[in-house]
Order: sequence, then C-alpha cells, then structure tokens
Amino acid sequence: MTAEPINLSSSRPGAVDVAAPTGHACACGHEDTEKIVLDSRTIPHAIRHATIFGALGAIQPGFALDLIASHNPLPLLGQLESSRPGDFVVSYLENGPETWTIRLTRAN
Repeated sequence: MTAEPINLSSSRPGAVDVAAPTGHACACGHEDTEKIVLDSRTIPHAIRHATIFGALGAIQPGFALDLIASHNPLPLLGQLESSRPGDFVVSYLENGPETWTIRLTRAN
C-alpha cells in the first residue's frame, strides 16, 4: 500500500478564489450584520443555554444578538453576568407575556 499525498486548500475543489469580505474570516460569501436574531424557542431545552452562550461567544464587540424567548430569561442573564461580567449590554425589546425579545450587545 502506497501513501497518497494530501493536498490542502482553503477552498473547495473547482471554487473560484475570491477575497473574503473585511471582518469576516470564513470566506462563505455572507456579510456580517450588526444584528443577529436567535429564536431560543426552537432549540431543545437540554442544549438551549449552551447554544446561546456559544452564539454570544462568536459575537464581536459592537455587534448584537436579539434573543427571542418564551419566558423572561432572567436565569440565563444571571449566568451571563456571572460568567462574563460587563461583556454585554442587555435591552428588552419585547417584554411578554408570550414572547420576550432581548438585545444583547457585545461591549468588550
């Protein structure tokens, strides 16, 4: 058995090389926006907080995530403040009774 060389490339086979947009590292062709919406109601409960924290970890300073929830996410906000104090500014855009929308803007 002979080992075949592996060629590594930053693009898929047959793709045309294009420069990535500024501020966007993955070269997927999508542009960053200052606001991202995450509907937590569609995320299974067992992984909901972990998913939200993962999304928040990807947000750059000055950008925001609008979180939609079926209840006031006070436990999540408490976890966020204890694990990342001062990293996010919290604004309520919609305050129940059926849907809460919270804007989390990355400060640091």
